[in-house]
Amino acid sequence: MKKINNILKIMVVLLGVISFTSCETTELDLTQNPNALSPEQASPDFFLNGIQVSFAGFVESFGYVGGQLTRMDQMSGLQYVNAYGPGSFSGRWSSAYSTLMKDISLMNNLAIEKGMKNHVAMAEVMQAYVLFTLVDFFGNVPYSEAIDSENLNPAADDGASVYAAAMALLDSAIAGFDNDAPKPQYDFFYNKNWDQWKKAANTLKMKAYMATRLVDGSAVSNFNAIVSSGNYISSAADDFQFTWGNNEVQPDTRHPRYRSSYTGSGANTYRSNSMMDYMTGTTDAAYSSPWNFDIRTLYYFYRQVSATPGVGGAPADEEVLECGLIVPPAHYAGYTWCGVPKGWWGRDHGNEAGIPPDGLSRALTGIYPAGGVLDDLSYDSQINGAGQGGKGITPIMLASWTKFMIAETQMASGDAASARTTMFEGINMSIDKVINFAPSTPRFDWIFGTNSGGPAIAHQDSYIGWFLGDLAIDWDGGDMTDKWDILANQYFVALYGNGIDAYNFYRRTGYPTTLQPNLEPNPGNFPKSMWYPASYANNNSNATQKSNLDVQVFWDNNPVTGFPAAN
Repeated sequence: MKKINNILKIMVVLLGVISFTSCETTELDLTQNPNALSPEQASPDFFLNGIQVSFAGFVESFGYVGGQLTRMDQMSGLQYVNAYGPGSFSGRWSSAYSTLMKDISLMNNLAIEKGMKNHVAMAEVMQAYVLFTLVDFFGNVPYSEAIDSENLNPAADDGASVYAAAMALLDSAIAGFDNDAPKPQYDFFYNKNWDQWKKAANTLKMKAYMATRLVDGSAVSNFNAIVSSGNYISSAADDFQFTWGNNEVQPDTRHPRYRSSYTGSGANTYRSNSMMDYMTGTTDAAYSSPWNFDIRTLYYFYRQVSATPGVGGAPADEEVLECGLIVPPAHYAGYTWCGVPKGWWGRDHGNEAGIPPDGLSRALTGIYPAGGVLDDLSYDSQINGAGQGGKGITPIMLASWTKFMIAETQMASGDAASARTTMFEGINMSIDKVINFAPSTPRFDWIFGTNSGGPAIAHQDSYIGWFLGDLAIDWDGGDMTDKWDILANQYFVALYGNGIDAYNFYRRTGYPTTLQPNLEPNPGNFPKSMWYPASYANNNSNATQKSNLDVQVFWDNNPVTGFPAAN
């Protein structure tokens, strides 16, 4: 993790007016900050501090929705068209336009006058990411007219032109970082290392090229040119991430996922059965073959109990997990149902049932990335303050992810052998990052197949050898669909904590085909984009709400119906 813990302590004082709402069981949204900085507080540093924190909240919020759609997180909603209504995104939209881009515009006016090139360049990188994300989720969105405070009805720009504008911002940022220019008071991402910021900007360009590779014949060659340059995030030391604090009030600086999972009365959110099932070994949750088990599971999820009622032979309990007594629907044949054995107690994709008294029993978000509790097989109920107290991260772009992007280009070109090698490098980097995120425990020795009593990290190489060896058998014995499924599933595991790129990958490739289906047999077409927020569609005379969620973003030329297959 970046060495900014002391900075965050100062941030609590500087940014006491900035906070985010906790995510409820069915929603993770942002509210407009009523105490946002004003032009009268004309300090580029103050503006930049607020921009950085708002940006982290923006990424976290959209990343959660992307994770829900791709089963990394649990989605509540039997019909996709209703799972995220127009009201779901009003807060996020406001955060993007009324807070982030407005503050960036105001800050730039001040910073340019004072020659603060680094302030501007940092903001350009963050703004580019925001613009990419808005297009990825909504399609055509306002940009060219959006920053004009006199225009209350900005027209939407074509998504491709907004992407181009975001790419121009990244190019401007790369050229703008200057060691001789004034440095910001605080940089919560790279501690004023401009070379690392340039790598982040280049890697976001790679992300954009990857997104557009189906509609832009030069995208892959442009992507590969950056890879060849070596000037991108290729090491965990350069990971683009935001570190949250553990202050609970005035302001609440804890990780948003922690706030919703560790409360005085237990969890407010559910974990995804689909993700936990895949990571525990799918049909091997009893650990008869420990190398089928992904060690990251114990970092991603914390089990408050050792058995899941009605699952895996455990006694059923209708009061807290009714589905444990219900025969799975026919379209769930071959998929996990109701929960995962041995206490990985979550919810199925689309489950929107009422909430039973299970807050102190269901699985919680773990120590990575949310700063919760490491699952050391203690099986204790956890409440607010447990674990790292919310001192987790929001990953924005990690070195392991770039490996998966490179592997995608290799798979798309038909070079499965190279993709296998690159994917394994990405998995290794992800595991290394996660298990070094917090101190380990001797209890992990059983997972590594040793009785030495030493820390798990000492046996990391042996474990990874087993784990990747098992994956290699599946990869080598499968056809191209099987290989794409493995690549996709492992990419999603590495992406855990930010599902934006998972949502893009899923719409772009259609993989994995093995994701748990919606509880509703006919949930409608998978959302190709989201409803425009009600606050925009209802109040802007130049806005027209979509008739359905089949409207594709400009880079998506795949079939609307029946794609992706795991709907």
